[in-house]
Amino acid sequence: MRAVMVANPKGGVGKTTLATNLAGYFANKKLDVSLCDLDRQQSSLRWISFREPEQASITGYYAGNQMLINLPKEPDWVVLDAPAGFQGYKLDDYMRAVDRVLIPVVPSIFDMAATEDFLNTLRKDLGNRTAQIGIVAMRIDPRTRAAGMLDEFLRHFNIPLLASLRSTQNYVNVAAAGQTIFDPPHAKNRRDVEQWAGLLKWVEKK
Repeated sequence: MRAVMVANPKGGVGKTTLATNLAGYFANKKLDVSLCDLDRQQSSLRWISFREPEQASITGYYAGNQMLINLPKEPDWVVLDAPAGFQGYKLDDYMRAVDRVLIPVVPSIFDMAATEDFLNTLRKDLGNRTAQIGIVAMRIDPRTRAAGMLDEFLRHFNIPLLASLRSTQNYVNVAAAGQTIFDPPHAKNRRDVEQWAGLLKWVEKK
């Protein structure tokens, strides 16, 4: 079993979008994947309930009330969807339990400020284990001033920018049907899938 956690203490940055689509990617590779929802709102589990039986299977469970970390050993991959405000000792425990951590960031001065504090804390707590952390720019338009601000912001951290995912209704539309951009039919989501290439390579690297 390998595990990847999607985390950022700021709400509304796209954690569940990232987590569900990552789970969909593994499922469509015919891998056994479990989506672990750490949020009391259980948005990821609600999304799983929308999936049709003929779609690639994704199991899910709620772990927001766990006092001790107990990730399932049977799946090939476990994807953890962390809630807003997730930090402190519980975050540290999960950081030690997973192989990779994805931090979604949106090009907003408020989101970048919250993420800066989070990244500084992670660098301090993790030491030489920061290699397991990667950043994903969400809802990004490279032509905007906000995108330039985000690029400048990320230069201050020795953490790789794995992908810049465009702002598109494709993610909204597939989520409403319990689907991901990796579920068939593939043609209309091809551009979005291409933007995940570097992210997926980094996540799967052993």
